[in-house]
Amino acid sequence: MRLSARVDYALRAAAELAAAGDGPTTVGELAKEQDMPPKYLENILLQMRRAGLVRGQRGPEGGYVLARAASEITLADVIRAVDGPLANVRGERPEHVGYRGPAEALQQVWIALRASERAILEEVTLDSVATGMLPDRVRQLAADPSAWD
Repeated sequence: MRLSARVDYALRAAAELAAAGDGPTTVGELAKEQDMPPKYLENILLQMRRAGLVRGQRGPEGGYVLARAASEITLADVIRAVDGPLANVRGERPEHVGYRGPAEALQQVWIALRASERAILEEVTLDSVATGMLPDRVRQLAADPSAWD
């Protein structure tokens, strides 16, 4: 699995917003806390706002807050908001890619891969990341030494 810098920054900013609670956090504060470029982060937050994941508040006490409870926003939601579908092949959904001959089974592999990604990314919420209370299945998978190779 390859995650873009855009997705990495979005997830880190979202975790910061989840930890901040109800109070707004400025782009500058988010960027400083996670060592990210503020202008790039601003564009990411705009995408997240369009997707209904964050709200912007104007004024001297302004900034960004999560639009829903952190326990209701999954990592998959954030990834889709800034990067599109979880798994694609050459920009296409796996079910729309066809192969012939010996490569025909690859489509099933890509669909299984997407299902596996979904199983984790749709289970982990921003709240579980911000609090470090990851689901048991995620902790078990990460505890396997072969997962680190």
